[in-house]
Amino acid sequence: MTLAWRIARRELRGGLRGFWVFLACLTLGVAAIAAIGTVRSAIEAGLTEQGAVILGGDAEVQLTYRFAEPEERAFFEGLGSVSEIVDFRSMLAAGDERALTQVKGADDMYPLYGEVTLNPKMTVQQALAGRDGMPGAAVDPVLLARLGLDIGDHVKLGATEFIVTAALERMPDSAGAGFSLGPPTLVASQELTSAGLLAPGTLFETEYRIKTLEGLDLDAAQAEAETVLEGTGFRWRDRRNGAPGISRFVERLSAFLVLVGLTGLAVGGVGVSAAVRAYLAGKTEVIATLRSLGASGALVFQVYLLQVGALAALGIVMGLVLGGLLPLAFGPIIEASLPVPVDLALRVRPLAEAALYGALAAAVFTLWPLGQAEHIRAAALFRDAQSGIKGWPRPLWIAVCGLLFAALIGAAAWLSGLVVLTLWAAAGIVAAFVLLVLAALGVRGLARVAARRLRGFKTLRFALGAVGGPGRDAQAVVVSLGLGLSVLAAVGQIDWNLRNAIAGDLPDVAPSYFVVDVQPDQLEPLVASLTARPSVSKVESAPMLRGVITRINDRPATEVAGDHWVVRGDRGVTYADALPAGTKITEGSWWGEGYDGPPQISFAAEEAAEIGLKLGDDLTVNVLGRDITATITSFREVDFSTGGLGFVLSMNAAALSGAPHTHIATIYAQEADEGAILRDMAKTYPNITAIRVRDAINRVSEVLEGIAAAITYGALATLFTGAIVLIGTAAAGEKARVYEGAVLKTLGASRAAVLANFALRSALLGLTAGVIALVAGVAAGWAVSVFVMETEFQVAYGSAVTIILGGILATLATGLMFAWRPLATRPARVLRARE
Repeated sequence: MTLAWRIARRELRGGLRGFWVFLACLTLGVAAIAAIGTVRSAIEAGLTEQGAVILGGDAEVQLTYRFAEPEERAFFEGLGSVSEIVDFRSMLAAGDERALTQVKGADDMYPLYGEVTLNPKMTVQQALAGRDGMPGAAVDPVLLARLGLDIGDHVKLGATEFIVTAALERMPDSAGAGFSLGPPTLVASQELTSAGLLAPGTLFETEYRIKTLEGLDLDAAQAEAETVLEGTGFRWRDRRNGAPGISRFVERLSAFLVLVGLTGLAVGGVGVSAAVRAYLAGKTEVIATLRSLGASGALVFQVYLLQVGALAALGIVMGLVLGGLLPLAFGPIIEASLPVPVDLALRVRPLAEAALYGALAAAVFTLWPLGQAEHIRAAALFRDAQSGIKGWPRPLWIAVCGLLFAALIGAAAWLSGLVVLTLWAAAGIVAAFVLLVLAALGVRGLARVAARRLRGFKTLRFALGAVGGPGRDAQAVVVSLGLGLSVLAAVGQIDWNLRNAIAGDLPDVAPSYFVVDVQPDQLEPLVASLTARPSVSKVESAPMLRGVITRINDRPATEVAGDHWVVRGDRGVTYADALPAGTKITEGSWWGEGYDGPPQISFAAEEAAEIGLKLGDDLTVNVLGRDITATITSFREVDFSTGGLGFVLSMNAAALSGAPHTHIATIYAQEADEGAILRDMAKTYPNITAIRVRDAINRVSEVLEGIAAAITYGALATLFTGAIVLIGTAAAGEKARVYEGAVLKTLGASRAAVLANFALRSALLGLTAGVIALVAGVAAGWAVSVFVMETEFQVAYGSAVTIILGGILATLATGLMFAWRPLATRPARVLRARE
């Protein structure tokens, strides 16, 4: 190794010529993963450090439909200072205009942590106190603009009139509130009862935020709460995980982006391998000389392994510096675009992960050509030294490459925490890689056959001959560009299908409005007034309660169902006597009309299968603080994609009809009359809340646009790496094209013909890469859309055409970039030098 290092060190003194593609690909791949990991760790650190601010307290107990009983309130106050928050959706009215808002009713203690930002600047208590004998309301600026309101204007919530005292610019606990369909409005909680918005059965939640006593053990406090509040359907959160939904979302999105980054590293690996191969091909004479002086194949391998290892270490370090500093440089932009606190800093873990990925990828893609270099003999001094390195490495190096690849996939699965997704992604990358290699070999074979059979098309025949000739340009171009375009194609197909499912298909079948908080005595007149309107085609209604599944077969629900969304929070629960029209029972039987025996449940079939429920299982559902244990007697189809009424849980009428509750209704109407319907309902029934489905769709689409943008940027980074590989491949082949150009000119070809030759071969390779990438991207898009997003899939033809054209244009641009020297060089000079 001492001799090998001495030779390697002396060769490295000659500079890094030929290795810029190697360094660029490795640096970009590592930088992308390091940057994603740095931002992810910054968000996680922000959520941890600012957990109390995000949550609104050190701990929070959430109740549904009710306020805490005196003994429960006394327990909370024994833990520390308590702030009571009421949270629900309602309609904010200004004259004849109505808009959906998320109402937060606060007491005098709010906020326990952080500050509420109001414009004009004032305290929360000053804003909610109001003036001129009217209670005050702080309203989100978006809502003010939507309703055309100014400070001092009057608005109504339910039956109570409020004066707008300030614009609500920021609440410290807004990040922990999760997804909301309407902008927020902040009012004093004591004003809500008189507004008629908290009637029995109304959908509202109370949140008791606790600023705990110093030194209080949160685990012990949670255990005590579970004893005191047992059977009440409460939910506990504390500052250690103030925003679990955001944490889950950030973790999964960043893990997916890391997988996109690994794909970029695979694309870069093609460039790394090509660069090493080209470098070793240029060193054929040096290697042959070493062999003639008695150097063994092992020594040759060690010499160039040390060189490549040193350069790989340099590339990884450059990638870590770039990936670690970029998020810091763009810190203000990142912080402004995220709804959570971000603690941007250099952290060891994300950089270490990126370094591990980079080192394993560099090893996988360099050991193969290094193993091939062992076969170069002294006789190469008397042959064409530019013929390159060929053959297979020794079985040892093939096995090592396989083990390193497995280690790379294993590390990605372990560190991302998404084992199944990682394995499928790895399988997809390998399948696309193999498909692209086979496509490159296939296009070379077809090009050779076509070149022999074409007559009269000299330029095209020469171009086909060059594509089908010896060399690895075709393989490097098709694989590197194809992988990058495959990722972009998959992202494009997924994005288009998501947008189509939400913004395209759904409005054609969805209702105009969901109406909630309809009191039992309001239901009949409301339905009668709506069905009398010519524009209303259908009104559906159902009783509506909220319940928490606490136990399954007398075991905690989370032990049986894990983190399934059905048991993660409270769910909508309905009841019915007769089987509702259109309901399809898939297994079991519906209770008969008038049934008043032990409680029974009809459960959604698909969700039951995911959880592992079967007929005869017992579920304990907490409704309004009361545990109801019922037996599953049937499964039924529930299609949530129609936008209509859909309940996971339906119980027999006798089990729930006595509980205070409201009704939910869906209104199917012509779009032109939706505004008038909303105004008339709000005037007659000020307590009800109408959610416009199109507005909800737009809100969801906004969230999806942010997700799609993040994934698209990752895909573009992969494509950029592929472009560098293309440029490197074109640069490496420039010398060969100079010779080809000289031969063609000697045979009488014009510069235009030579240029057309180069352009045609680039276009053919780009077309091949684009078509294969489209096939791989459509397959990946179909799999994600159908099995992950559970939506119907259609090919996005506009995106498909763009991908193919992009492949052609990319190879044309890089090919022509290095065509000017072959065109300008005189044939005599080239041919004499060749001799």
